[in-house]
Amino acid sequence: MNDYYSQGLKKRTPINSSSHYDIVNNIKNLLEKGEGTYRENCKSIDGVEENQEELFWNLCNLIGTPLSQSTQGEKILSIKNAGLSADDPKVRGPNTNQKLSFHSDRCDVIAFLCLQPARSGGENQIVQSEEVEQVIRKERIDLHSILSQKFPYKTHTIDGANPLPYCEQPIFSNRDGFFACSYLRVLIDRADQDPHCPDLNDSQKEALDFLDSVCERKELQSCFTLQKGDMLFLNNWTTLHRRTAFDDHEDSEKKRHLLRIWLSMPNSRPIDESFRRNFGAVEAGAIRGGITPSIQ
Repeated sequence: MNDYYSQGLKKRTPINSSSHYDIVNNIKNLLEKGEGTYRENCKSIDGVEENQEELFWNLCNLIGTPLSQSTQGEKILSIKNAGLSADDPKVRGPNTNQKLSFHSDRCDVIAFLCLQPARSGGENQIVQSEEVEQVIRKERIDLHSILSQKFPYKTHTIDGANPLPYCEQPIFSNRDGFFACSYLRVLIDRADQDPHCPDLNDSQKEALDFLDSVCERKELQSCFTLQKGDMLFLNNWTTLHRRTAFDDHEDSEKKRHLLRIWLSMPNSRPIDESFRRNFGAVEAGAIRGGITPSIQ
C-alpha cells in the first residue's frame, strides 16, 4: 500500500487565508455545538487551488488530528467494494457493497470525501443520537436505563495490536452535562457469541432491537447520496450513520470510491470513564480514538 493511503498526501499545501480559518472554525462549531454534521462540495470553497484530495486532507488537519485506522497506521482509508461479505469477521463493512447498520466509529469525528459515487444505491442515512435517545426515554424508559449500562464489545480482528478480547462501554452516557452515544452492534453481537466474553441477557437484546427499530423511523433520518467532490463530516458522539446497499459500474474507474479520515477534535466533549480502555483518553479536547499501529 502506497504512502498516499498509509500516511496521507505527500503534498500538503497549507490553507493560509483568514477566510478559510473562518470556515474551519465554523465547521468545528457545527460539529460540536450544532447538529453534528457538515456536508459541502470541494468546489464551493473559494480561493483553493489544491485538488480535492489535497483539500480534504488539509481541511481535516486544520479541523482536528487524523488518527490511525488500522494496524498499518493508515490515516486516509480508501473505501471500495472488495467483493467480500460483511458477515466475515475479518472484513470491514465499508469495504463491501452490503447495507450497513446504524453505528458510530472510534473517533470524535468521521470525515468522508466522495471520489466516485456508485451506479445506484449507496444512500447515506443519518440520525441524531440525542433524538433517538429521547424517543427511547419517552416510550421505553426501562430500556433506556439498560442502554445506559455497559455492553461488551468484541475486539475487532483488524485491531491486532489490542491485546484485550473485549471492552465494556455504554451506548448512552452523560458526563458533566455532555451527552454521548457510541454504538456498533456487530461487535456487541460478536461478543455475545464468543464464550470468552460476557453473554447478553434477554433485556439487553430487547433494548438493542428497540434502539435499531427507532433508528429505522423515517422521520428521524436525514438521507442523501454523496456526489463526486462531496465532503461529509459527522460527530460520532451525537450522530449514528449508515449507507444502503449499492451496485457498482463494471468499469473499475467508475466504481464507488470514498476516502475516510478519523479525527480527534480539539473542542471535543468529555466522555464517560469507561471509554478510556477503547479510546485511550476521555477528557475534553484530548487526542483519543483510532487503532494502535502494530509498528510505531
